[in-house]
Amino acid sequence: MDNQPPHRHWQTMAIHAGMELVEGDVSPPIHMASTYLFDSAEAAAQAFEGEDQPIYTRWGNPTTQVLERKVAALEGAQAAVATASGMAAVSAAILAVVSQGDHIVATTGLYSGTYHLLIEDLPRFGIETTLADATDPNAFRQAIKPNTRLIYLESPGNPTLALNDIAAITSVAQAHGILSMIDNTFATPINQHPIDLGVDIVVHSATKFLGGHGDALGGIIAGPQSFITRVLKGPIRRLGGCMSPFNAWLIARGICTLPLRMARHNENALQVASWLAEHPAVAWIRYPWHPSHPQYDLACRQMPGGGGGVVVFELKGGYEAGVRLLNRVSLCARTVSLGDVRSLITHPPSTTHHSVPQAARLEAGITEGLIRFAVGLEDVEDIIADLDQALS
Repeated sequence: MDNQPPHRHWQTMAIHAGMELVEGDVSPPIHMASTYLFDSAEAAAQAFEGEDQPIYTRWGNPTTQVLERKVAALEGAQAAVATASGMAAVSAAILAVVSQGDHIVATTGLYSGTYHLLIEDLPRFGIETTLADATDPNAFRQAIKPNTRLIYLESPGNPTLALNDIAAITSVAQAHGILSMIDNTFATPINQHPIDLGVDIVVHSATKFLGGHGDALGGIIAGPQSFITRVLKGPIRRLGGCMSPFNAWLIARGICTLPLRMARHNENALQVASWLAEHPAVAWIRYPWHPSHPQYDLACRQMPGGGGGVVVFELKGGYEAGVRLLNRVSLCARTVSLGDVRSLITHPPSTTHHSVPQAARLEAGITEGLIRFAVGLEDVEDIIADLDQALS
């Protein structure tokens, strides 16, 4: 089913996509039901034969479908399915592709949850993963084996903001008949359109920028209708990682302001990155749209909407300086998430990536003084003032 609306401007799509499913309400109603009534035994049988009507919320929900339509429209995908969390989306999407004996090529610099899934969990089921240098498309080509079924990308990467050359890597995947998948959480469809660059499947932690307010957990998988049907009938129904209808309502409401929020995230983050680049306590900064980023030209080409809402930087004092900075901030919140209206600050070596072996962390560029700063929507002068006093 083609979910593309007639409106192509982001703000219009963000508000109106999915609303064709809603009758008589200006806002989508919240269908807080675990199961649904049938008018007759025949109607029940027709539903189980594939007729489009709600049966059981683990199989689909009217409120959740509004969110799915919104994300599919924004990503330029045929369809989407919502999940309980970002990791539920990653897990379900991968499990819909690979089986025992298969091989995955994945980028370095992965989110720690994805790293552990690929490196620790899937090998117990006979599925192996080779990590390829995030910045080198040729490394992906060299890592392919006869049993490779999936190339998995994350761009920008969490937390290093290393970029995958999406078009180059998907060309490699297509030449070998391999499915490609990307985590588009950091960029969002406002800044980066992976499907236009050849990606088959897009996943999100909707908890982050899509929802945008730090109040709802969720994930999204977007792609061809046939693949989304496979995910829904397989991993979602059998493993149970469906989204709560209330969370779907919150995230769908958040998406209505996504283009506006991302414009402010992009603007604030670039100003913060430029300020940090000149600070004497900072060894280096990484932000896709800052000229100091090693892949700046690729970022401008691949992320035409903006550099996103996350800045990373290395403190000259290393691990201790990172801990000290977190203890000194007052406006910025010490937390391990991102994509909120509030500015959130994290020291990955001691928190989100603490469980990743140090050698693997360093190989991925996660150094001891690394700070991940999710720049919020506050006045940028107040954000910089808080960082300034904390670094002094």
